[in-house]
Amino acid sequence: MVQRRIKLSASNVRGFVEAASKCDFEIDIAYNRYTVDAKSILGVLGLDLSQVLTVSYEGYNQAFENFIACCALAC
Repeated sequence: MVQRRIKLSASNVRGFVEAASKCDFEIDIAYNRYTVDAKSILGVLGLDLSQVLTVSYEGYNQAFENFIACCALAC
């Protein structure tokens, strides 16, 4: 299981969901006790985008990794 910490803005949520939707594996995005499917635009928009979010997934997709790299925070 890969976990990455990212910061999303309202303007790049659509790109994130589109990149996640092209993956053939499950992707979850979470903040505190709320976990939603990363392929759901309404679910992602329902999270507090002013906070750091945790993306969890098992699998590999180069386009998704490239998008995550743009949003990733240094740990």
